[in-house]
Order: sequence, then C-alpha cells, then structure tokens
Amino acid sequence: MLAARINDALMKRELLLVIGLLFLLTINNPSIACIKFSNGEGKPPVQDTLSLKKGRLAIVTSGASALYIGSMAYLQYIWYKDHERVPFEFYNDLGGYNQIDKFGHIYGSYLESYIGFHSLLWSGVSRKKAVIYGGSLGFIMQLPIEIWDGMYEGWGFSWRDVGANTIGSLLVIGQELAFHDQIVKYKFTFSHSPYAPQANGYLGNGFDEVFYDYNGHTYWFSTGINRLIKNDIIPDWVNIAVGYSAGGMFGEFENKTQYRGVAIPATERYRQFLFSFDIDFCNIPVRNKILKKLFNSMFMIKVPFPAIEINTKGQLRFHPLYY
Repeated sequence: MLAARINDALMKRELLLVIGLLFLLTINNPSIACIKFSNGEGKPPVQDTLSLKKGRLAIVTSGASALYIGSMAYLQYIWYKDHERVPFEFYNDLGGYNQIDKFGHIYGSYLESYIGFHSLLWSGVSRKKAVIYGGSLGFIMQLPIEIWDGMYEGWGFSWRDVGANTIGSLLVIGQELAFHDQIVKYKFTFSHSPYAPQANGYLGNGFDEVFYDYNGHTYWFSTGINRLIKNDIIPDWVNIAVGYSAGGMFGEFENKTQYRGVAIPATERYRQFLFSFDIDFCNIPVRNKILKKLFNSMFMIKVPFPAIEINTKGQLRFHPLYY
C-alpha cells in the first residue's frame, strides 16, 4: 500500500509538471512576464489599469478552462479509474521526504499563480483584479486534486499539501500587494544525485529521475542584492539565493532496504541549506525585443553558481558549481 502510494504520488507530480508546462507555453506571453507596477521604491504609479483586450482575455480564459477541465477529466476517468471509492480519509505526509514534496507543491502553485497573474495583465485586466484572480490560480488548480485524493483508496486528503499550495499562491499575491513587484522569486533546480544509481530504478533512470528522485531537487528563494544593500557597484540583476535540499532518501518516511530483489545501502537522511548567487533576467537591460522576451520567460530559472552548503550531518561544504 505504501509503495503504491509513493509511486502514485510521484506520478502525480509528473502530471502536474506537464500541466504546468503546457499552461506556461500556451497561455503565458513572455513579453509581459516581468511587468512591474512599482517605481523602484515599492510604490505604485498613479495608473495601474491597462486597456482590456477582449481577444487576449478570451484566449487566456478559454485556454485555462480547457486545461482545467481536461486535467480534471483525465484524473476522474483515467487516473483514478483503477482505485476504489472510499469514505473520505485524511493523510498526514508532512514528514515525508524531509518536506521536499511540500516545497514542490509550493513551487507548482507559485508558478501557476505567477503565470495566471501575468496572463491576466497581458489581457489588459487591471492589476488589482489580476493579482486576486490570477494570483489564486495555483491554489484553484490544485485543490480539486487534493480533495479527490481523499476519496480514493490508497490516497488521502492532506491538509499539508493544501497549505503548501496556499503558500505558493500567497507568495505571488502577497508580494504584489505589499511591494507591487516580485522582489523574491521562487525557483527550482535539479541535478543528478549519487543515490539514484544505488536504488536499482526506485529513484528513476535518466530523465525519469527528475520525477522520482527528490534527492536531486533544490528549491531557491532569490532576491536582488541591491534590495538588501543599496549600492552603485552591483547591477540590479545580480541576486543572492538561499536554497533548501535533502539527501540520503530512499523512501517517503524511512529508507527502503531493497528494491526488486536488490539491496539498497543504508544511508543517513539529512537536510541541506545552501547559499549562492543568481541572475534576475527580468532586470537585465536589453533593447533587442527577441532577447528581452527570452529573458522575461526565464523568471523561474536559477543559474548555476558556486554555493556554500550547511547540512544536518554537521558538514560545511563548498560547491564550485551548484545547480
């Protein structure tokens, strides 16, 4: 039962990522992905209402609706078809994967809400309405999935997942309301971990490791150095980033000892806290329109840089290049 739950949960993350990427590619207009309603001092300009463009709004609403309905239909008629309906049940997974799964929920919700907000701006919706309606998209998209989890055997409704989804949307909404800008961007990186080759396929193989191996996930909070310490030397696009990752995990709550008849070596589960630099592509001044659109669409990318790691094994490590 637990193994099935873990494998299903990992597959669901893959589905959510695909849906999120489709939403990014089909709805988001990169030319407005970095639009700001701030004068640089956290104060909004006098006018923050754009001219409503009904054609664009129709594209956004119809595209979002189609993706939403399609994903819900997929879950109901394909995803859950082999699972028996059961009385509504709850599942406490807060301790799973050293909370990496929860950081992933936050990222998915943040990405969807960020795109929803900027997509409504692209449609000419006023900033205030775009913040509330678009910024809530991540929470809205993921809540039905959490509810359905509680109604099918082998799953369970997780308040912790709902809380993480809420945090993701609030990261967008809260910053726009408080600062009229995303002064802190939430980013994700993945790197091949040393644990996957030891797991006999349990943590995936090749590209599948992105979905199965949480040891390779790192989630970052990235903000401009000039927002912390005003100076005339460091460009506005140079950021400092704080990251969280974990290692030594061969299972959700505790490590498996074998998989498919092959022993998995005993390892210590631990957490990693990282400090690195980053680039905010939205703040790089460029005149070329094509290059600007490319930079604007890279708002979620953490650039590989040297990093300092502090972990719960009591180690202090330096990575010449961390990604």
